[in-house]
Amino acid sequence: MKLGIAIALFTCSVALAQEAAVPVPQASNPPALRTQSNVVLVPALVRNAKGEVVFTLKAGDFRVTDDGIEQQLTLDEDTGSEPLALVVAVQSGGVGRGKLDSYHNLTAVIEAVVGGVPHRVAVVAFDSAPTLIQNFTPDVDKAGAALNDLDPGDKGAAILDGLAFSVDILRQQPPKYRRAILLISETLDHGSQTHMDAALRAISDTNTTIYSVGFSSGKADAAHYAYKELPTQPNGFGLSNPNPNPPHGCMGKDPDPDATQNKAVQAFDCLGQLLPPLALAKMAAIATVDSLQRNMPETVAQLTGGEYFKFENSRSLVRSLLTISNHVPNRYVLSFQPQSPHPGFHVVELKLKDHPGLRLTARSGYWADRDVEVTPHP
Repeated sequence: MKLGIAIALFTCSVALAQEAAVPVPQASNPPALRTQSNVVLVPALVRNAKGEVVFTLKAGDFRVTDDGIEQQLTLDEDTGSEPLALVVAVQSGGVGRGKLDSYHNLTAVIEAVVGGVPHRVAVVAFDSAPTLIQNFTPDVDKAGAALNDLDPGDKGAAILDGLAFSVDILRQQPPKYRRAILLISETLDHGSQTHMDAALRAISDTNTTIYSVGFSSGKADAAHYAYKELPTQPNGFGLSNPNPNPPHGCMGKDPDPDATQNKAVQAFDCLGQLLPPLALAKMAAIATVDSLQRNMPETVAQLTGGEYFKFENSRSLVRSLLTISNHVPNRYVLSFQPQSPHPGFHVVELKLKDHPGLRLTARSGYWADRDVEVTPHP
């Protein structure tokens, strides 16, 4: 009898956690991105030891897991010929004000990035807030002209807001278009109103690949080291873990004041300590948010299966964009339908079978909302 009650209580806890794993965003946050299908896309780039793109593999050469559970993969053929919707999101504020000249005369390389397929390009500039400089247009010259005429912004560098805004306008494009963001910014966010959890949900949309070119500054490097690199933090009595469990356990009445106050979400967090797949997803989500605070452009590129390059000068920017132009049409687009997906962050790991000499770049995770609309994959 006691065993039956215990099992019932555990089952209720699981159900409660699954219902509430995604906190309701505050009204000030942008709308949460909703998955339009139960199909998860996994764009991947494969290169040999010389850095040359390899595009002769089949679905059977890959293996993918979702929270550690192997999934059945499908390889979408001829995706390089599909239309492309691209947002060029550039930082015009903060230290980005000194980079505006580097954004001039990029028309030719942007045209190379979109390639010979039908395309639409938009330009977004951001300082303390994002602004649509050029709406989606098939005319790359207009996008290039918009980059030539950028005005210096204020002291802000709201990268998260710029990304959330870019994802939102991409959602309005026809489903047949591949979606990509080219992000040019410094490494640390300054002034975004978008919360980290909302940003994680937005940037891990299953059909947007983010390519990033990031520059840094002395202040950013110092902040990075002071805030994130120190392994412990003073608490008045010595040193302590910066991310401890609540003092009275994971379901204590005095949780971390920076954490959610929702008891159901706490239950999910506690359950994650007991169930390995949930724990894996939880830890990966924490690590991803932590990485966003270390180097945002690099983290969002890894999360979505894109690439990250360092911005050193105008020449390195052009070189990076030309590399991206070679990789965009030569990516594998693999997909799978998750088995019993739970709401929240999912860890995706794509590996190659029996190809030890090849290097693989692919997305590392995605976010699933509880109100997913299950629709057939076209």
